[in-house]
Amino acid sequence: VHHAKEEGIIFDLLTNPVEILEDENNWVKGMRCVKMELGEPDASGRRRPVEVPGSEFDMELDTVIMSLGTSPNPLISSTTKGLETNKWKCIVADEEHGKTTKEGVFAGGDAVTGAATVILAMGAGKAAAKGIHEYLSNK
Repeated sequence: VHHAKEEGIIFDLLTNPVEILEDENNWVKGMRCVKMELGEPDASGRRRPVEVPGSEFDMELDTVIMSLGTSPNPLISSTTKGLETNKWKCIVADEEHGKTTKEGVFAGGDAVTGAATVILAMGAGKAAAKGIHEYLSNK
């Protein structure tokens, strides 16, 4: 967590996204969220998050990255010609720039490494962003 904060990551805990907001051109402009709180313990002792009534708010943003699970989407390798994957169906990418075997395609995080830490995924994302910037700057 310490390293994530150093990278500028803001942790908005117990917040649940409920809707992606778009502008008149269908571009992402924000996300509607609700605050959550821990409910009463269930039979196992776990306190599950429950919505705080009236806590809805909008967050301004221009990018949404969905991160669900720790395995690459199996459709990626079967629908993208020229994109090499390894025996675990992870995308093969250069560590320094996130460049894949397909021209103009970059990857990082769990799609490349499989299940790993958030810090490694963030580092791979930064490397891919650098690679994308260099790629587009030279076009």
